Amino acid sequence: MKDQHILAKRLIPISLPSMGLEEWEALKEPIFSGWITQGPKVGEFEKLFAKRHNVKHALAVSNCTTALHLALVVLGIKQGDEVIVPAFTWVSTANAVEYCGATPVFCDVNIETFNIDIEQLKKKITSKTKAIIPVHLFGLCSDMDNVKAAAPGIPIVEDGACAAGSGYKGKPAGGLGDIGCFSFHPRKSITTGEGGMLTTNNDLLAEKLNMLRNHGASVSEEQRHHGPKPYILPDFNMVGYNYRMTDLQGALGIVQIKKLDAFIDERQKWADFYTNEFNSINWLRTPIVPKNFKHGWQSYVLIIDEKKSPMKRNNMMEYLQQQGISTRPGTHAVHMLEFYSKTYQIQPSDYPGAYSANEYSMSIPLHNKMKEEDFHYVVEQIKSIQ
Repeated sequence: MKDQHILAKRLIPISLPSMGLEEWEALKEPIFSGWITQGPKVGEFEKLFAKRHNVKHALAVSNCTTALHLALVVLGIKQGDEVIVPAFTWVSTANAVEYCGATPVFCDVNIETFNIDIEQLKKKITSKTKAIIPVHLFGLCSDMDNVKAAAPGIPIVEDGACAAGSGYKGKPAGGLGDIGCFSFHPRKSITTGEGGMLTTNNDLLAEKLNMLRNHGASVSEEQRHHGPKPYILPDFNMVGYNYRMTDLQGALGIVQIKKLDAFIDERQKWADFYTNEFNSINWLRTPIVPKNFKHGWQSYVLIIDEKKSPMKRNNMMEYLQQQGISTRPGTHAVHMLEFYSKTYQIQPSDYPGAYSANEYSMSIPLHNKMKEEDFHYVVEQIKSIQ
């Protein structure tokens, strides 16, 4: 009983960044050099990220939300335009559309994959549709071939916030659309604290994105300082933003990107363990990974069948919290959030897939700081629910 009491008092967080001495040591160079804004470390991180994701250009920014905003700005999204976004995603996907004065048009999701529903996507496209943002939710890529087939000629921005290292039919996320956007928030597989990345194979878009993230300057601060006339300020021929990443973050990113594949391999091992253990529970639906998809396992998200389960999803999360296991809903249905539901007069039932995901999804701990006994403990406690 004493051992059980100790176990019950521990807390397994929903996520925990995997950092250590290497990351600590990596911070020394920018700190002691004095170059801590965007500079050589950011540049090195960008090159490593671009190589891993098989794209020509990677441009680091302050977070994934600013990446999404810049992606839409560079595509010319403006007031009167429509941008299609999944109804089940983090709010920033829709917010970025609002920043441009455009209208987010919600599309339901496939409850099996949590990604955009292709059949409804076809019906949502109008003459005002100027971009589509498919989300690679929880690390599983959207069905990009069918997204493109549904929307020929319409620019596609990948929201790959959760998808660093993920793949689709042999190709990495980030090069599957016109522009890719990634997050390095601490809940992601690799992290720089905050931080984001834009990816593209389009040289012109990359050039414009590079200027837009730095106030619209014609040259970066690093280029100016290392040039022959550092005292001459650059020209600004467009309105830009201060969306830069710091070299402190870039230094962390260099270390983290080199660990990405090892992190995903470990997460895959334990995702398989969870799936094997939970498949016998008739009120749980485990994540589905279609053939030729490489899941990045940013999160492991279950669906609770409340018609069969011993308790409701929220009661289950409360019970597990009491046992020392953190859980969360997968994410939220954006169309049910107050701003969007009131602004666009949307009912929860308008997007049934997103509604079900909102009400019945449960993300359980899966990260690279967990020990073997943590995974076994999570399984034991979920199986104990009766």
